[in-house]
Amino acid sequence: MEKENCDYKAPVKNQDALGTNNDYDTIIIGSGAGGLSAAICLARAGQKVLVLEQHDVPGGWCHSFYLNGYRFTPGVHYIGLLNKGGSTSTLYEGLGIANDISFFRMNPKAYEHCWIGDKRIDMPAGYDNIKEALSRQFPEETKGIAKYLKLVSDVSYELQLIPKVKGFWAHITIPFRTKNMGKYSVFSLRKVISKHIKNPLLKAVLNIQIGDHGLPPSRTSFPLHAAVMGHYSNGGYYPIGGGGALVKAMTNALKKHHGEIRTSQKVKKILLKGDKKKKAIGVQLENGENIFAKRIISNADPNKTFIDLIGKNNISNKLNKRLSKTKYSCTSLMLFLTVDMDVRKAGLDSGNIWMMEHEDLDAIFEKTQKIDILDGDIFPGMFISCTTLKDPISFDGRYHTIEAITYINHESFSAFKNEEDIRSEAYLTFKEKLTVKMINTLEKAIPGVSEKIVQKELGTPITNEYYINSTNGCVYGTEKSFWQIGPFAYKSKSEIENLHLCGASVLSHGVAGAGYSGVETAAKILNCRQEDLIQPDDSQNIRIYEAEDDSEYPEWMQKKIQVKKDRLAAGVGGFPEVQ
Repeated sequence: MEKENCDYKAPVKNQDALGTNNDYDTIIIGSGAGGLSAAICLARAGQKVLVLEQHDVPGGWCHSFYLNGYRFTPGVHYIGLLNKGGSTSTLYEGLGIANDISFFRMNPKAYEHCWIGDKRIDMPAGYDNIKEALSRQFPEETKGIAKYLKLVSDVSYELQLIPKVKGFWAHITIPFRTKNMGKYSVFSLRKVISKHIKNPLLKAVLNIQIGDHGLPPSRTSFPLHAAVMGHYSNGGYYPIGGGGALVKAMTNALKKHHGEIRTSQKVKKILLKGDKKKKAIGVQLENGENIFAKRIISNADPNKTFIDLIGKNNISNKLNKRLSKTKYSCTSLMLFLTVDMDVRKAGLDSGNIWMMEHEDLDAIFEKTQKIDILDGDIFPGMFISCTTLKDPISFDGRYHTIEAITYINHESFSAFKNEEDIRSEAYLTFKEKLTVKMINTLEKAIPGVSEKIVQKELGTPITNEYYINSTNGCVYGTEKSFWQIGPFAYKSKSEIENLHLCGASVLSHGVAGAGYSGVETAAKILNCRQEDLIQPDDSQNIRIYEAEDDSEYPEWMQKKIQVKKDRLAAGVGGFPEVQ
């Protein structure tokens, strides 16, 4: 639909405060990146919007939390395409939050460190730099590297082109403009890369970002992986203030447009009316309160939405059948540490570390999915991130924060799924054993770290379900396999009248993908196009600084860093000496 037929209204300046009754235009269940993006777009268009969040802080996977004053963010480890004109930058400009957020660029020479067995290979920012670096290390693969990266770049570009196509003739010609994506859409990553690359180690390096969608090369759609590589084609960036800074900017933008957000408000069910044709009319909270609205958007995954909030008896046999066949992404163990050691001296920088015990990533993934996860002393793969190096403002001059993640099968925790909020001794013992195994694995990357830990906490699938309310504690919504992405993914408009979806299971996963899903859902509601709601804005600019170079940090940043160091020196915060 062309813009002149769009119901979207431009932002109204100095709009009067809206009423305080319980009737809303739109209620959004969940305050993840998708829910907040949709809320901003709808509130800006003049709707009365309410966002309900079951956790005591907003943000979903983007939220940050503190342990004894040290910050951790479970779901934001890096973001791509923040360069001016990049899709993520355009998203934040279009939402009107770009001026309110800042990022550190992670080590451009090695934003990804691939530690495979005893090999250490760095992934620099930029396709040309990747091609040069890898060709130097694998000279016999030079031609294959160039062809493969060109294909990745082309498919990634074509995927970004599709939402921007408008007009009859543009749609007619789309097959010719996206020929690479169409050609390789049914091919696995393993099949495509094997056509171009022969060296097993090099394949593993180029496939290392499977961790960003949680599937092995043999089960990954090549276009999906190309989209992930394309997202980080200019390197990785970390938000100053962690994921919570993004959430703060988005909630402030929502409030600016008179939207409302309530935390610690768990939705018990979605209220319906009608017999044959069901229509969503509101929600009921766990405390029994009913709140009514013209429409509902669920930022929860399809299982939570249709089974838990709607109920099997209220949806069609077709949808019930689909839900029973829907697979969800893997879940994880997340180790959060504060350490008293010089991590740079130990070999860390602002780049991520992907540590794999060998080059067969399919075999490693299958091993991670074993139900007996206590078997063995270490995990076969681990993602390692030092947030105090990614976000130097957060470093107090002594104590570093580390986040280490490994994927597991949620069935490993099946014995504990029905426990109440107070955890059993069996669960706590199991969790402690897993913590030891996680630290043993981390020792492979940071020798001696186990002796320098001053605080630790382990997040499990049970933790994910409790705080994020995701099915089986999944980390990427629905599994991103061939028949659950693209045209086969869940649509923003559901079979229930006035019930819409957004989030990682709808358009795309990740911080930016989920954010765009919210914009897409808002566009459907406002009867316009995504690009009508998200426009590049020269008055909005994301500030980006170098994590590895403090020579150009502004005065306010230098003062903030110094204040942290002074507070620690004065004995405010910090920990006792590690024995």
